Amino acid sequence: MNVSEIKEIAKERGIKYARLNKTDLIRTIQQREGNPVCYNTGQESSCGQDQCLWRTDCQKIAGRC
Repeated sequence: MNVSEIKEIAKERGIKYARLNKTDLIRTIQQREGNPVCYNTGQESSCGQDQCLWRTDCQKIAGRC
């Protein structure tokens, strides 16, 4: 997912994103939704969030795709 798409999600959820990088923005969205704040933490294989919007990105970062 690209940054502009993530910013749109943040905007829909009332999150201010002007100074956040992609990782911090995704983690803020995760936190606001009440989900584990696990994006890009190396926990992609054990987080238990198989339906997460960010899972594909996490796996790419970890070199699993």
